Amino acid sequence: MFRGWASSLARGGSEVKYHPFVMERWQSTYEHRVRFNLSESGVHPLSVTELLSLADLSPDTLDVRLGYGQSNGSDDLRNLIADLYTGASEASVLVTTGGAEANFTAFWELMEPGSSVAVMLPNYMQIPGLLESFGADIHPFHLVEENGWQPDLDELEKGLRDGARFILITNPNNPTGAVLDDTSVSGIVALADRHGAWILADEVYRGAELSGPETPSFWGLHDRVLVTNSLSKAYGLPGLRIGWVVGPTEMMEGLWGRTDYTSITPASLSDVLARVALEPTTRQKILARTREILTNNLALLSSWMDAQEDRFRYRPPDAGAICYTRYNASVNSTEFAETLRTEMDLLVVPGDHFGMDHYLRLGFGLPAAELEEALERMASTFDAVED
Repeated sequence: MFRGWASSLARGGSEVKYHPFVMERWQSTYEHRVRFNLSESGVHPLSVTELLSLADLSPDTLDVRLGYGQSNGSDDLRNLIADLYTGASEASVLVTTGGAEANFTAFWELMEPGSSVAVMLPNYMQIPGLLESFGADIHPFHLVEENGWQPDLDELEKGLRDGARFILITNPNNPTGAVLDDTSVSGIVALADRHGAWILADEVYRGAELSGPETPSFWGLHDRVLVTNSLSKAYGLPGLRIGWVVGPTEMMEGLWGRTDYTSITPASLSDVLARVALEPTTRQKILARTREILTNNLALLSSWMDAQEDRFRYRPPDAGAICYTRYNASVNSTEFAETLRTEMDLLVVPGDHFGMDHYLRLGFGLPAAELEEALERMASTFDAVED
């Protein structure tokens, strides 16, 4: 099911070329031009007023002089982030402009000419697209749906034996919403250790679990780990564009220096509001809000999908406002998504964007009334294409 994308990635080559990030182009072009956006994978965003209210702060908090801030993030913000990772310090943290810059910076640090990389699939396709653009050799290892979207560790080991020097992971996963179990995590760490490989773990959905404890970080499990995250998904604050990389202190100067070529510095006002959000008491309030939205809306989505008889096959997500589902209609996923967009004013992510036709990634973090109407429109569209 992934093979078309994987074989395209595996060609590699030395020529630097632009590989379009298809999903982001789709969302960026249309998400503000539709009435119902089920392409978003985070919860309905907080307003500034709501954030300050959760923190019991006044609007005076926003009286910030709009100069350049500390370009690797303020000391206070890096300390708050470090507190989320056992054994980390502010010297282990680089603050970036969003999770996208965090991922790009970490990729750039680990990428070398002729690099060979083991890539978890399906996945958020930013770094795989960059790897293809820069001519890396890609060794896919797949999540197996029948095993609860856990990775094929034999495939990973083969990729490492064949020369992969770092392992790309998203945990909790996008698009499936699955969390790696203890066996998968320990297996990945053991293989990285055996082959001297780095682990690059995108953990942007950490904190958006539907039940149970927060997903353990890969940080601290291995001495060659870079972890990325942001305030976009679990926190409902994507507009702040605050992300971060956590890594060995001796690497942080080089990582920081790379942002001199990109955004230079996070926005000063965003740094202040990020500190508000990550204050421990406020953080817990934000994550409680996120869990409430996820729990209520997944129940609504699951009830609707189960009532569609045999139209869908899906595994409920462990984390994130995303449900990855296979549908039984014969229509191509991109064609179906385009029909929803043009005829129903509704945006979803087609499985084609992950190299998997006949799947859809459905975001369910929007207000419940909007979600219900969007699902009604989707059902009627399926009825039409199946006639």
